[in-house]
Amino acid sequence: MPESKISVLLVDDHALVRRGFRRMLEDEPDIFVAGEAGDGQEAVDRAKELHPMVVVMDFALPSMNGAVAARRILKALPETAVLILSMHSEPSYVRTCLDAGARGYLLKNAVDLELVEAVRKVAAGAQVLDPRLGRLPATSARVPELTTRELEVLQLIVHGKSNREIATVLGVSANTVAVHRANLMQTLGIHNTAELVVYAIRNGLASIT
Repeated sequence: MPESKISVLLVDDHALVRRGFRRMLEDEPDIFVAGEAGDGQEAVDRAKELHPMVVVMDFALPSMNGAVAARRILKALPETAVLILSMHSEPSYVRTCLDAGARGYLLKNAVDLELVEAVRKVAAGAQVLDPRLGRLPATSARVPELTTRELEVLQLIVHGKSNREIATVLGVSANTVAVHRANLMQTLGIHNTAELVVYAIRNGLASIT
């Protein structure tokens, strides 16, 4: 790959979507698609392997949403730019992704018109926010800070997984998951799982996909 090209990792759980984005990007002489991933964990693994300049990533991914994956990628590769694609225009989702370190946030309903330019801009260090989002509030009720592991547990709770099932996915004990679940409820001031799920979705901490 020529050094002058922008290397991109595409992350979406739909192969047809990835194929469309790949064709769009590779039509540009200055952009190179280095690889693809179908879920959050694979995105983290592929990013560490490929060291892309830009990760173009869907927010709603199986098991680990785009914000959690972005945190993990940027912890290992702080120079990489993450561009989130999402169906959600609510400020809480945008804030969650920006707080995770994402450099851009585009709505998927018209992404084909803006994706190429957004990739160039985030690769150059600029922040890109979809103009349809409007102005984000200068101040808003901030969601308490959660660890990456707590966000992973929360995503799996939203997917209806039991402590034992979550433990299997994350490679930890069920007791450890129970501690994380209790800590989540204490930190967020929530007293049951149903409330926890509603809070997570409403505040952009997890997706139901």
